[in-house]
Amino acid sequence: MKVELAKTAGFCFGVKRAVDTVYEQVKLHPEEPIYTYGPIIHNEEVVRDLEQKGVRVIYSEEELKELERGIVIIRSHGVAKKVYDCLERRGLTCVDATCPFVKKIHRIAQEESRKGSHVVIIGNSDHPEVQGIRGWAGENVTVIQSAEDAEGFSPGDKNQQVCIVSQTTFNYNKFKDLVEIIRKKGYDIIVLNTICNATKERQEEAARIAERVDAMIVIGDRRSSNTQKLFEICRNACMNTYYIQTLDDLDMNQLRSVETVGITAGASTPNKIIEEVQSHVRINF
Repeated sequence: MKVELAKTAGFCFGVKRAVDTVYEQVKLHPEEPIYTYGPIIHNEEVVRDLEQKGVRVIYSEEELKELERGIVIIRSHGVAKKVYDCLERRGLTCVDATCPFVKKIHRIAQEESRKGSHVVIIGNSDHPEVQGIRGWAGENVTVIQSAEDAEGFSPGDKNQQVCIVSQTTFNYNKFKDLVEIIRKKGYDIIVLNTICNATKERQEEAARIAERVDAMIVIGDRRSSNTQKLFEICRNACMNTYYIQTLDDLDMNQLRSVETVGITAGASTPNKIIEEVQSHVRINF
């Protein structure tokens, strides 16, 4: 069997930076309570390892307000401005591991909101990155995820400028389609494609591999938005596409009759897991 591993599989720059930041803080401050605001990344294996090292995950401002001391690390997805304000009021040490590309969107959202623009975020409204961006965009903000959302969109003032940004891990082709729907409405719009280049390259490479193999394996946490999108893209090109979190999820019987297998992984998948899956497939076939 021929096995093709995507060159772009695994940790992206922002995720690696965030994970490294937590391990560094653990090493530098062994006696200090260390928290992450939300799981540092969407990967159970990494979060579990950090928990074993004493890192606790907090999920809300209510939990934040109960802390008396410690270091709070902002995860790669970023958070709303009000979380920073809360940290400052509490006098807690904040270590900001927000991905720089996400941080850039926060600045855009804040600046455009101050100019009076209606900010449109194209992305998943339930995703922490989008919730964080929304928290920098003021009151005139709309999240659009589907064609139906785009068709139904209308700013409060039709003469108001509309600034469109995107979740960094959104599907690039879907982003273009949704922008086109909004553009046809004739509003005064400014479009800023804030999809991370690494995301676009990962999606394009995965699609190319999926088109030429008999089966495709996509590795990543079930909660990972960018992995879910990788799976959708690969599934469109290859019906025999399988979504797994770890090697334990891989059903080898599904690969018995295929000659070529492609492997890719989401931006929050550790290399260790990718290597385990790749080695297992190569050895057993």
